[in-house]
Amino acid sequence: MAYGPCLQTIAILSVVGLGLSACGDRGPGSASNLPGGDPEAIRDAGELVVLTRNAPTTWYYDRDGEPAGLEHDFATAFAAHLGVPVRFEFHNSIGAILAALANGEGHFAAAGLTGTEGRQEQFLLGPPYQTIAQQVVCRRGSRMPRDLDDLVDRSLMVTGSSSYIERLHDIEATTHPDLRWQVADTAATEIVLQRVWDSEVDCAVADSNIVAINRRYMPELQVAFPLTDGETLNWLLPANAEGLRSAMEEWFEQAENSGFIATTRARYYAHVEIFDYVDIARFVRRIDNRLPHFRDTFEEAGRTYGIDWHLLAAQAYQESHWEPTARSPTGVRGMMMLTLPTAREVGVDNRLDPEQSILGGARYLANLESRLPDSVTEPDRTWKALAAYNVGMGHLYDARALARRLERDPDAWHEMREVLPLLADPDYYQDLRFGYARGNEPVQYLQRIRNYEDILRRHLEQQAVATAD
Repeated sequence: MAYGPCLQTIAILSVVGLGLSACGDRGPGSASNLPGGDPEAIRDAGELVVLTRNAPTTWYYDRDGEPAGLEHDFATAFAAHLGVPVRFEFHNSIGAILAALANGEGHFAAAGLTGTEGRQEQFLLGPPYQTIAQQVVCRRGSRMPRDLDDLVDRSLMVTGSSSYIERLHDIEATTHPDLRWQVADTAATEIVLQRVWDSEVDCAVADSNIVAINRRYMPELQVAFPLTDGETLNWLLPANAEGLRSAMEEWFEQAENSGFIATTRARYYAHVEIFDYVDIARFVRRIDNRLPHFRDTFEEAGRTYGIDWHLLAAQAYQESHWEPTARSPTGVRGMMMLTLPTAREVGVDNRLDPEQSILGGARYLANLESRLPDSVTEPDRTWKALAAYNVGMGHLYDARALARRLERDPDAWHEMREVLPLLADPDYYQDLRFGYARGNEPVQYLQRIRNYEDILRRHLEQQAVATAD
């Protein structure tokens, strides 16, 4: 896909965690002093204006160049509920978002914000939609602090206007008067974590969801200890927007009951649950020293079978660590670890030939996807095809039948990732056509592939930025 100059700029900014400035969904004119804090006034105005920032936990462009992110999806769906289009206004820091909200430049802020006491004094809180914890994060290999006492003599950095500052002030006032920290007023949390990773500062404080996403790209980041637990993320509204908050409460209840909230959270966070520092560090090294030998073939296979080559490369790494002569105890072999029957089916006569293996694996994956019902849509369609590649289409069909029996949605991956492990339980598999299967394996298989794909994209984008510089 060819990206225009604006999208190319955003892709580069997303790598380093900066906000958008002149690009994105920003419309013409100023959003200051927006009319209305209730749904009718918003409908009369003709749009819902949402304040956010460009980051992997909020709003960004996905691999197809389409807007994505948890906050993007929630806010867009809420705007549809109100019957108006959404316009996002982007700011680089939490302080800028809060100032814009106080200045009437948006109907609400959706930017991964916690409902601190200080914020509740100025704004209304929307319903909670995600539970997180503040974490102290340092760089692996340094002397890791075990508690607040150890943190007193370390350099500590936090982003400006953040909930972290409120928490640190509480600690300083009650138990650790010698605690000191630096405030990066205009740097996003992702940039602060980058400074820890670059050893410019010893430690940082960040929300657990931000840490979970970013430590895959900066694997030397390590959580030292939690600073809080059980905090919630909330949308923030102007103090006079009671009507809009009521509409939010109604939408969130409907979205929770319909499964939309769970599906969306799973899309962005389910695959980050597995983290293995040694494995990720090795993967990053092999992107540089192994992938170049096979990249052209992955790209050719992707074009031929309509599959993104980054995904194919990530799958191949999960299968064989990009080792053409790999072999498992069960007899599958090669880069894409094909069985003999599958190799024959896709026209591969030498499973140890990396080009044949990659093209054959891509053909097989495309075939599996084509056998899924039309009711399965993307991205779940690709994820289910990958699960079938691992566990077999017969077992996936069994899991779909079991899902229906349990009144779960067989088309939704977030439901299937809970149903598949039941294929190893005799209370369930005895009545299924294909019987027992290690159903937890395809769930972990997909989680790892999604992790590898994210890390691969980020690493290649960073290389592109470095080359451009």
